[in-house]
Amino acid sequence: MILKDKVAIVTGASSGIGRACAVALGSAGAIVVAASRRISEGEETIQLVKEASGDGIFIQTDVSKEADVQRLVEKTVAYYGRLDFACNNAGIEQVPTPLSEQTEAVFDEVINTNVKGVWLCMKHQIPQMIENGGAIVNIASAAGLIGCPTIPIYCASKHAVIGLTKSLAVEYASRRIRINAVCPGVIETDLVKRAREVNPQFIEHLNKMHPIGRVGTPEEVANSVVWLLSDQSSFITGHALAVDGGVVAQ
Repeated sequence: MILKDKVAIVTGASSGIGRACAVALGSAGAIVVAASRRISEGEETIQLVKEASGDGIFIQTDVSKEADVQRLVEKTVAYYGRLDFACNNAGIEQVPTPLSEQTEAVFDEVINTNVKGVWLCMKHQIPQMIENGGAIVNIASAAGLIGCPTIPIYCASKHAVIGLTKSLAVEYASRRIRINAVCPGVIETDLVKRAREVNPQFIEHLNKMHPIGRVGTPEEVANSVVWLLSDQSSFITGHALAVDGGVVAQ
């Protein structure tokens, strides 16, 4: 129970990595505020947190809207009296396409969620941590550390998440607020599971992309998030941790 009685916000908590992070934080003793656009799935996440001996609440949130993010943080503090941790996970992907076929609408959607969303979350989370200190983990991607053909918008958005992480880590280190990023490789989310059913050969390609020989699990990412939020990583800030089975090392 290394995070016992700490209060943690997890965005994008309705499925995949976000849900795994919420459950892992609850299992580590944290009180979890799960946030997502999808109501029923977000409430399911809180039920899973409680089944893992944790506790928490769900607050519907669209991280691309400042009013939603402000309300999320204010409700969290009003309900629990504090905010200790945040895992800013909410994000969307880009369908791989040639550059000439990519649209301004897709650019705006990806950047608004993946970059603006993380920026808005930290803008409202950090002031609540000034008095007592805290820790934040932003979910970036291995795509934030390398170049990725056919998904440059997504790739750029995750590079930006790392830039935000490093900049604010330096700015608030003296206030006892640590800010790091986790950069997953391909993870066994619902999207990958559906792809496996449609095209097993594609999944084999994804496995071979990773020197470790397989894609990762949401729980493996969540374990790294718990560690980075805990005092076990107390001298680490401004770091982008690749949890990618060796993709970036190639």
